[in-house]
Amino acid sequence: MKRRVSALTLFLSIGALAHADVKLPSIFTDHLVLQRGETVPVWGTAKPGEEVKVNFAGQSKTTKADKRGRWKVALDAMKENAKPADLVIAGKNSVTIKDVLVGEVWICSGQSNMQWTVASSNNAEQEIKSAKFPAIRMFNIERETATSPQDDCKGVWLEANPQNVGNFSAAGYFFGRKLHEDLKVPVGLINTSWGGTRVEAWTSMEALKQRPSAKAMLADWTKSEKTWDEKKEKAVYEKQAADYKAMRAKFDAENNKLPPDKRKPAPRGPQPPVEPAKSQHHPAAIYNRMIASIIPYAVKGAIWYQGESNQKRAMQYQELLPTMINDWRTRWGKEFSFYIVQLAEFGNGRPPTTEPGVADPWVELQEAQLLTALTLSKCGLAVANDIGEEKDIHPKNKQEVGRRLALWALAKDYGRTGTLYSGPIYKSAKIDGDNVRVNFDQAAGLKTRDGKAPATFQIAGSDQKWQWAKAKIDGEAVVVWNDAVKKPVGVRYAWTSWSKDDNLVNKDGLPASCFRTDDFIPSTLGVVSPFAENAPAPSAPAPQTKAAAPAKAAAPPASAAPNNKPAVPDRKKTQDQPPKAEVRANAPGSTGTSVKPDDKPKDKAKEKLRKKNKGAKAETEEKTAQSGKPEKSDAPAKK
Repeated sequence: MKRRVSALTLFLSIGALAHADVKLPSIFTDHLVLQRGETVPVWGTAKPGEEVKVNFAGQSKTTKADKRGRWKVALDAMKENAKPADLVIAGKNSVTIKDVLVGEVWICSGQSNMQWTVASSNNAEQEIKSAKFPAIRMFNIERETATSPQDDCKGVWLEANPQNVGNFSAAGYFFGRKLHEDLKVPVGLINTSWGGTRVEAWTSMEALKQRPSAKAMLADWTKSEKTWDEKKEKAVYEKQAADYKAMRAKFDAENNKLPPDKRKPAPRGPQPPVEPAKSQHHPAAIYNRMIASIIPYAVKGAIWYQGESNQKRAMQYQELLPTMINDWRTRWGKEFSFYIVQLAEFGNGRPPTTEPGVADPWVELQEAQLLTALTLSKCGLAVANDIGEEKDIHPKNKQEVGRRLALWALAKDYGRTGTLYSGPIYKSAKIDGDNVRVNFDQAAGLKTRDGKAPATFQIAGSDQKWQWAKAKIDGEAVVVWNDAVKKPVGVRYAWTSWSKDDNLVNKDGLPASCFRTDDFIPSTLGVVSPFAENAPAPSAPAPQTKAAAPAKAAAPPASAAPNNKPAVPDRKKTQDQPPKAEVRANAPGSTGTSVKPDDKPKDKAKEKLRKKNKGAKAETEEKTAQSGKPEKSDAPAKK
C-alpha cells in the first residue's frame, strides 16, 4: 500500500510539473533588495526543459529548467540603485517582481533577542513614528520547522515605514538603519529568528553529524523520536494544565491583594506536547525550513543574537557555533561576514555574585562567543554586557545593539577607518613579578565609565583559588594584582552573569568583553546533550590533572575559505603560542590546564588542530559546491 501511495504521489508531482508555470520562491517578491557588487542568483521552477529568461536593469539571462523542473541564472554584479525597477522572469508565462532595489542585504538570525520587535524596544512609539525609510526593506520568515531541507519559506518584503516596522526585529532594523544612514544605499534585511531555540536547530544535519561533540545529542534525539507516545504525552499535558489552572486561580487571588507595583508576574503554564521530530529544538529542524529555503540568495553577511538556550552546554557551544557559521558559509559558497551579539549581562535567576571564582554557565557562553569571534575569520563580536537587565533576559536597548553590530560592518565590510568598532578585547597577558599586565585590542583611550579604578577583576595563584583583584590602567593595558597572591597564574574580568560594576571601556565608551587568561576546567565541560543539561555535573579532576580536550572550533571547508586558510589564525590574533611568562587565553581546542609563569605553555590539542586545519579538505558534497544549495538528505556529506 505504501508503494502505491508513493507511486501515486510521484505521478501527481510529475503531472504538476508538466503543466507548471514559471515560479519563484517567496524570497523573490515585490519590494525586494538585490545585493550589489557581486553575482546575484535568481532561481525557481518551471516545466522540465522549458526555456526561462530573466531580465533586470538591462541584463538578460537565459537558461532551461532541468529534468526536475529547476532552473537558476546569475545576474552580473551591479552597482547600488535606489530607483525601483522590475525583475521579469518569462517562460511560457511571465512573472514580474516590482519595486526592486540594489544595495546591501543582511541575514538577521538567532533566538528571542533577535526576534524581539521594535514595538517592544525602548522608545518604541517614537521609533515607529519616525520609521520612514523607503529604501530599507524587511523580509520576515514565518517560524516553521521541517524534517528535511526545503526549497521555500513563507514571507514577503515590506518597506520600513510606521505600518510595517513595529513587528520587525529591533536589532535587525536598528542595524540596517545605521548602515543605510551611513552608506546612503538601499538595505535589505532578512529576519529568520525564533525565540528559545538552540544553535543546533539552525545547523544542517550533515554538518552536525561531522562534529564529535554532537554525537550524544543526536543519539538522544533519535531515542526520543522512537519512544514518543503521543497519547501518553497528551494525558500528561492535560493533567499539568488542570493543575496549573487551579494553581493560577489561587495565585491570581493572592496577587490581586497586593498593590499594583508589588504584584509578581504569573508563572508560565505548561506547553502542549510537540512530536520530537517536529520540535523547533530538534537539530536541523529550523535550518531545514528557515535557512535552506533562502539559499543561495545573495547576501553580504549575517548578524546573530543567540546563545541563551545553550548556556548549560557553553563549552560545547565553542564547537557548535563555529560549525553553524562554517555550514552556512559552505552552503552559500562564500565566506561572508558574521557578527555575533555577545549575551548581555543578566541575573539568570540567581543572586548577584559577591564571591570570586563562582562557576557560571552564562559567562562561559559569553566566552564561547568571544572565542568564536577571535578564532574564525571575518567574524566580530558586539559586546552588550553594559545594557543588560538583571531581571529581564530581553534588554530593551536594541538601538545600541544594532549600532554596535553596524560598527563592525562599517569597519570591516565598508572600509570605514580611523574609528573604534569594538570595545576592548583581550589580546595577551604577561606576568611581571606579582602583577599581571593585560593587553587589549580596540583599547584607544582606555578608561572606566565611572572614573573609578577598574572593577570586577579576579586573580588566582597556582592553588586555583580566586581573589578579588586591584587594577589600574596603564596606557592601553591594565595591571592587575592582589597582595595576597604572590605567584599569579590567571586573571578574569566580568566573570559573572550579572554585575553592575564592570566599568572598563575605551574612549568611545564601548565596553570590554569578559575574558579569562587561565585554562582551568569550566563548569560546562562534558555536557553535550540538552537531555543531560539538568544532570549532576561531572566530577572535575584535581587541579594538577590534565582535562580532556574540549570541543574544537570547526575549520571552514575549503570551498568557503579563500586559499584554504585554517580556522585558527596566526598567533597575533589568538595568542595561542605566547613566549615565556605570558598567560594564555583559553580557546577552542585548548587542554584546560593552567599555565605556570616560568614555563612555556604546551598546547598539544591546539597544535594538533592547527596541523589538521592546514591540510583541511572540502567536506561538502560536489553538488553543493556546484549549485550552492544543499541536497535534501540527512546523510553525512561526502568526504
